[in-house]
Amino acid sequence: MSGIPGTLEHYVTLRDGVKMFCREYGDANRQGPAVLCLPGLTRNSRDFEPLARVLAGRWRVLTPDLRGRGRSDYDPNWRQYQPMTYVADVGELLQQRGESRVVVIGTSLGGLIAMLMAALNPKALAGAVLNDIGPEIDPAGVARIAGYVGKLPPVHTWEDAAAQARLVNGAALPDYTEDDWMRFAHAAYRDDGHGRPVLDMDPRIGDAMRESPAGAAPDLWPLFGALVPVPALAIRGALSDLLSPATFARMAQVKPDLRTLLVPGRGHAPTLDEPVCREAIVAFLESIA
Repeated sequence: MSGIPGTLEHYVTLRDGVKMFCREYGDANRQGPAVLCLPGLTRNSRDFEPLARVLAGRWRVLTPDLRGRGRSDYDPNWRQYQPMTYVADVGELLQQRGESRVVVIGTSLGGLIAMLMAALNPKALAGAVLNDIGPEIDPAGVARIAGYVGKLPPVHTWEDAAAQARLVNGAALPDYTEDDWMRFAHAAYRDDGHGRPVLDMDPRIGDAMRESPAGAAPDLWPLFGALVPVPALAIRGALSDLLSPATFARMAQVKPDLRTLLVPGRGHAPTLDEPVCREAIVAFLESIA
């Protein structure tokens, strides 16, 4: 349990029997689109807890764990760890929770899901925040991520987990302190029941990523084109190795009303707990409400 007043934690059963966990913040009876927060490839709903605390006073916020992460079931067929699967899962979640329109805040993979939603179910998307992701993904960043997902050695203490998190993510968060890395570890790892931290994700997610043929990255610009009529905010970490400055600039050319935010001192990806991110997201949501 999160221990946060006014939150609800529940599971929905998906079409193939996988149970998907979701935490909801704010008043369930509040009018207007809810905010749906979707995490990156290896992450879970805990990433959004600080932001959700800020937003919940004015908006209803849903923070699910995608299948294979957090408190959601692992998929017995690891090859289903693909964006189209997640889009279908999110659609079922929204249907079961009675949400017809949402604003998606998507980090990395979560932003790809938002673009897919714009193309496949545009009526459900009231707005989108793309956090350090765009229609072109830098191969250098993909190679870096593929090099560690599902391959990290086990750790035995929370201090080891914090050190491992820093080893993997230190370039993206250069100003983090030891306390920051410990908080990061407690969001990305879970207790295995014996006091040892383990990454809170199915390691076979990495296998699904690496199985994609090299050089077969699809053209995502048509997906981004589906966002043109949708209010959107694009965020880029100034140090990002996944979203290049050229792609970020072209996104604004393709969608002239796109709000943009460059976050200094951040790589892939901003945590959205940065004050500049919070301010930009709140202003964006206010413009939709």
